[in-house]
Amino acid sequence: MRPALNQAAASLAAVSDTPRLDAELLMAHALGVSREQLLLNQLDAPTPPAFAALLARRLRHEPIAYITGSRAFWTIELQVGPGVLIPRPDSETLIETAIAHFASRAPGAILDLGTGPGTLLLAALAEWPAARGLGIDASPPALGYARRNAAALGMADRAHFQGGDWAAGVDGRFDLILANPPYIGTSEPLPRDVAEHEPSAALYAGADGLDDYRTLIPQLRPLLAPGGAAILEIGSTQADAVTALLEAQGFAVALARDLAGHPRALIGT
Repeated sequence: MRPALNQAAASLAAVSDTPRLDAELLMAHALGVSREQLLLNQLDAPTPPAFAALLARRLRHEPIAYITGSRAFWTIELQVGPGVLIPRPDSETLIETAIAHFASRAPGAILDLGTGPGTLLLAALAEWPAARGLGIDASPPALGYARRNAAALGMADRAHFQGGDWAAGVDGRFDLILANPPYIGTSEPLPRDVAEHEPSAALYAGADGLDDYRTLIPQLRPLLAPGGAAILEIGSTQADAVTALLEAQGFAVALARDLAGHPRALIGT
C-alpha cells in the first residue's frame, strides 16, 4: 500500500494543495477505516481494489468530501454530497466568536440562515446541549442533508429545518443568529474543485459579492433577543462594506479573524 500512496500523492500534486493528505483520506475510505487507523495499522496491507476509482475521481477535481461523503467541522462529522456547500475550517471562526460572546451564559434559541448541511447550527447545538435551533435554506438537497445529520448526531429533537429565503417569514426571537451567506463576486475566479462541483447558489452573490447581505441584514434586528448576537461570515476583503450594512440597521459591530489572521466574521449586537 505504501507505494500506491506515494504514487497517488505524486499524481495528486497537479490538482491539490494537499496531495498526501488526499491520498491517505481516499485510501482510508477505500478500506472503510479512519485515516488514523490507516496510518497506525494498515500501511502494509494490500491496496484495496476500490482505491483506483476513488483516485480517478479526485484527479478530475471532485472534492474529497463528496468522494468520501463526509466532512469534519468543529466537534462534529457531517454527511455531505453534491448540491451542498462543503464546510470549511474558516467557518469555525463563527462558533469561536459565539462561544466568546456567551462565555457567561448559554444561548437557548439559535437561528442558522443558509444552513447548508446543518453546519453552523449543529456545531452550535453540540456546544450547548440545552439549546434548540432552526436552520433555513433555499436548497432542498441541503435541507435533506441537514436533517440526516441532525438525526445521526442525535439532535433531531433539538434542530428543525425548513426552506426559506433567508429570514423571510421566520417568527420568534433568537439569542444567536448565525449566517454564512454566499459572498463571492460573480467574476472572481475559484479553484476547479469549487467552481465545477459545489452549488453556485451557495457561492456567488452578485458582482460585488454583497447581494445576500443586503437582503438578510435588514431582517435580523427584529429576530434578535435582548443580549443576543448575530454573527456573519464574510470574505476577507468585505469587513468594511458589511460593517456599514450592519451599522445602518443599528448594530454595534466587532470583527473576528480566522486562524490565518484574515477578517472572517462580524458580530453584531
